[in-house]
Amino acid sequence: MKNTKPTTRNAWAWVPSLYYAEGIPYVIVMTVAVIMYKRLGISNTDIALYTSWLYLPWVIKPLWSPIVDIFRTKRFWIITMQLIIGAGLGGVALTIPLPNYFQYTLGFLWLLAFSSATHDIAADGFYMLGLNKHDQAFFVGIRSTFYRIAMITGQGILIIFAGYFESTTGLTALETTVHSSPNYSNVQFINPDSIKINALEGDLRIVTEPGKLTIGTQPITKTKADSLKSFFKKWNAENGFYKIENESKNSASKKAELNWLEKFLKDNFGQKQKAVPLGDFTGNLGIMYFHLSGKPDSGEEIVVTFGQEGGDKSISLIEGTRFIFNENNWNKPAFAIIQLDPKLKLESTAEFTARAGNIPLSWVLTFSILTILFFTFFLYHKFILPHPVSDKPAVQQNGTGVFSEFLKTFVLFFKRGEIIFIIAYLLLYRLGESQLVKMASPFMLDAREIGGLGLTTGEVGLVYGTVGIVSLTLGGLLGGFLASKHGLKFWLWWMVMAINLPNLVYVYLSATQPESFFIINLCVAIEQFGYGFGFTAYMLYMIYVSDGDHKTAHFAITTGFMALGMMIPGMMSGWLQELIGYENFFVWVVAATIPAFILTKFIKLDSDFGKKVENESTS
Repeated sequence: MKNTKPTTRNAWAWVPSLYYAEGIPYVIVMTVAVIMYKRLGISNTDIALYTSWLYLPWVIKPLWSPIVDIFRTKRFWIITMQLIIGAGLGGVALTIPLPNYFQYTLGFLWLLAFSSATHDIAADGFYMLGLNKHDQAFFVGIRSTFYRIAMITGQGILIIFAGYFESTTGLTALETTVHSSPNYSNVQFINPDSIKINALEGDLRIVTEPGKLTIGTQPITKTKADSLKSFFKKWNAENGFYKIENESKNSASKKAELNWLEKFLKDNFGQKQKAVPLGDFTGNLGIMYFHLSGKPDSGEEIVVTFGQEGGDKSISLIEGTRFIFNENNWNKPAFAIIQLDPKLKLESTAEFTARAGNIPLSWVLTFSILTILFFTFFLYHKFILPHPVSDKPAVQQNGTGVFSEFLKTFVLFFKRGEIIFIIAYLLLYRLGESQLVKMASPFMLDAREIGGLGLTTGEVGLVYGTVGIVSLTLGGLLGGFLASKHGLKFWLWWMVMAINLPNLVYVYLSATQPESFFIINLCVAIEQFGYGFGFTAYMLYMIYVSDGDHKTAHFAITTGFMALGMMIPGMMSGWLQELIGYENFFVWVVAATIPAFILTKFIKLDSDFGKKVENESTS
C-alpha cells in the first residue's frame, strides 16, 4: 500500500504551536515553580537551591543530544516528550496536597526538566528538517514570538489564574486598622491560656481580636519588648502555627549554628532593623490574635497571611506574617505583634489585611489546566506534524561512526582559540541576572515587614507576566533590529550595559519599598527591557562562537554553558539573601555584574558579524 503520510505541511499549522509547547515547560520549571513554592511556604534558601538544580538537564543537554539523532525520528521524540510532559504536570497536580509535597513535586519537575530539554533538541532539529532554508529564515521570528507568548502564559496568565483561584477558593479577606495615639497607655500582656474560643455560626471565616488596634506612642524598655516577642513567637511555634522546617536561619535560635562564612556575611552585611532604639527603650508594641470561626475538615490546612496594605510605615508588623490553622489549633489564638517606630509621637494609621486563600488547591487547579493543555498538544501534533523524508534515525544513515563523530565535535570546540575567554564569557555574562531572577518573585511576594513588597500572587503575575514580558519582547526586538543594522560589535558594550545596569532598580525597590503599583511595574519594565536588549548580544555571541562545520553540536555546547552559568549562582542566591536581606542582596547583584564588563574588553568579534547581508542566498 502506498504511504499517504504527508511529507510537508503548511508551517503555520505546526511551527507556532510547536514552539509555544517548547516554552511552556521551561517557564514552569524556571519561574512558575519558584512562585508556587513561595506561596506554599518554602524558604528562599530551599527554593533557590532546589529549583536551580532543575537547570541541570539544560546544562548537560549536549551529552545526550546524539541519542535523539541516533534512535527514532525527531517527530517521535517530540510527540513522546509532550506526552511525558503532560504526565509530569499531572503528577505535580496530584502530589501538591500530600504531606511531603516538596519532595514529590520536585521529582515530577525533574521529569519535566529532562523531558523539556529533550523536546528542545528534537523540536530544533525537526524545524530544520520540516522547512526549506527560505521558510526557516521566514519563520525564525514566528517561532521566537510564540516562544515568548509561552513566557507570557507561564509568568503572567498562569500566575494570574493561580491568584484568582487562591482568592476565590479560600476564606474572605479580613481588613483591620492600627492606630498610634500619644494618649493611649502602654501594651498590656495577654495570657493566651485565658482566651476561650468557641465555634461561631455562619461560614468559616477568620476572626481577629481586637477588630481595631490602638498603640500608645510611649516607648517601652527593650527588655520588655524582647520578652514579649520571644514569648508570643514561642507560643505560635508550639501551637503549630509555623512549620518548623521553614524556620529561617536568620532567627536567633539558629545563630550559633552559622559557619564562619555565614557569620561573617551576617555580621558585616546583614540587614539591620529599620526601627532605631532610643537608648534602652524602643517603640511600643501592640498585640492582636487570630483564630477561625469553626473547625476545618480533617487533614485540611488553612494558611493565613497577614501584612500591611498601606498607611504609615512607622507602624510595622514584626511577628505573625503567616499562620497555619488546622483541626487541632483552629480555636487557639495565633498572635501578631505590631511595633511603632520609637520616633513616632503623633497620631497615625496603617491598614493591615489577613488573607486565607486555599493555596494548595489553587496550584492543583493551575497544574490541572496545564496537564489538559499538554495532552491536547500531544494529540494535535500527532496528527498535524508532517513526516519529512529526511527525518530518519542517524543510526540508519551513518552506522557506528555517530559516537566518534560526536566526540570529535567536542574536541574541535575546545580547541578553539581564546576558548578560556569564550567559556568565561558564557558563564559570567549573566552572573548578576542569574541571582536576581531567582529572588525577584520571592521579593515581590514577601511581606513588607521582612523586606519584600507584599504583592499578591495575581499582582506578581501581572507585573512579570504582562508588563515584564512585553518589555522583554520589545527589548529583544530592538536588539535584533539594531544588531542587524550595524553588527554585534558596534552594539556589544551598549547591550552589556543594558542587561546589567537596570538591576539597580531592585536596589531602589528594596530600599524604598514603594506602595505605588505603577512604580513597581515601571521598575520591572525598565529591568526587563534592558534584559531583552542585552540578551540579544549573548545569543548572537553563542551563534558566533558556534559557527563552522559542527555548528549544531557546538551551539548545543554553548547552551550547556549558558544553563550552567544560571544554575550555580542561582543555587546560592536564596542562602545569601536570607543571610544579608533583600536590600544588601540586590546591591551584591549589581556588584556581580562587574566581571561581564571586564571580560567584554577581551572579546574578539568580526565587525560585520550580525549585519544583514544583501541578496543573501537561502538555498
